[in-house]
Amino acid sequence: MKADRFGIDIPVYDLSLIRQMWEGRVKKYKQRQKKEEERISKSALAKVNQQWQYRIACRKLKSAEVTALQCYLDRSTLSQIHILPTENTDNDADKKFIFELNGKNWMKLPEDLQYMTYLKEWHIHGTRIPEIPTYIEAFVDLQVLDVPKNGLTKLPPEIGKLINLRELRVNYNKLLRIPPELGECENLERLEMTANGNLAELPFELSNLKKLKHLDVAENQFAGIPVCVLRMESLKCLDISNNRLKDLPEDIDRLEALETLFLHRNKVRYVPMTMTNLVHLKMLVISADELYSIPSQLIDNPNIKLIRLYDNPINTENEDMSMDSEAQEGRDKEFMKTYIETLQDRGDNDDKSMNLNSIYIYIYIYIYIYIYILV
Repeated sequence: MKADRFGIDIPVYDLSLIRQMWEGRVKKYKQRQKKEEERISKSALAKVNQQWQYRIACRKLKSAEVTALQCYLDRSTLSQIHILPTENTDNDADKKFIFELNGKNWMKLPEDLQYMTYLKEWHIHGTRIPEIPTYIEAFVDLQVLDVPKNGLTKLPPEIGKLINLRELRVNYNKLLRIPPELGECENLERLEMTANGNLAELPFELSNLKKLKHLDVAENQFAGIPVCVLRMESLKCLDISNNRLKDLPEDIDRLEALETLFLHRNKVRYVPMTMTNLVHLKMLVISADELYSIPSQLIDNPNIKLIRLYDNPINTENEDMSMDSEAQEGRDKEFMKTYIETLQDRGDNDDKSMNLNSIYIYIYIYIYIYIYILV
């Protein structure tokens, strides 16, 4: 009797195929790892930290101060979606003295406009009109000239004839210089020149604007506070944020009436001691990434809202931090307190089973990672 032999099939594979398969897996793993590293490098940690700093600071401000601060910090974002802060001008009795023009379809002003010299306000927004006509000198009753986002490259010297002008807004244009004749508008109270790109200086003749209360030259190329600005004795609000400032003038205390000063998004390294002489100062907003010296009187003064923003909270060069350990610890505690209160305010949206101890654990982990690893 012959015994049947049962054969066993043994698969045989080419080793090169196995190697190719594993090399493919390793390659995909490295690609995933690289994407994860890129995701971490582009994470929103810096933005989240700045938002919490801002939220902590806002808890100490009054509602009107929060509104003003929010307006300035978010202005660039608002401009991108064509929403800019405006004042309520809905007064039927005065509408007949107001000229309004909007839209990119307009490339020149209506010819009949030159005969409407009784007008008190011009509002020309988002057109392609390249310049303001010289016949504007005939509008001696004009009080508001509001011409943002029109691509203007210059202002006519005739603008100095507008002796009753109260407000001039030339934001988001392409102005390279400001005519000295503007200094003849001695009744001007509000001047806005935000985001004109290459604007880097103001003529000394603007020193004659003794009634000016609000000056906005943010998002330009100023390397310092212009000399003429220091001679505007009635100035209450100065916004020179997002420029190229590194130092502040020692005679900044000439601005005796100054109440609000926006210096954020600059590289200011120190605040002079003379700043403490500004007895009416109520709010100071400054970027603190490169700030190494600030008078303690400003920090300790309860009447001054000092807001230090960190655009880059992660220090990659292990430089000395301007904030000492005690102040850092206080900031961390304040951060935890604010965050915990925010979680408690969520109420029904949060998981009911999470108790307060768990929240504290998560917060301590976050603070540990932030202080000992990232910083």
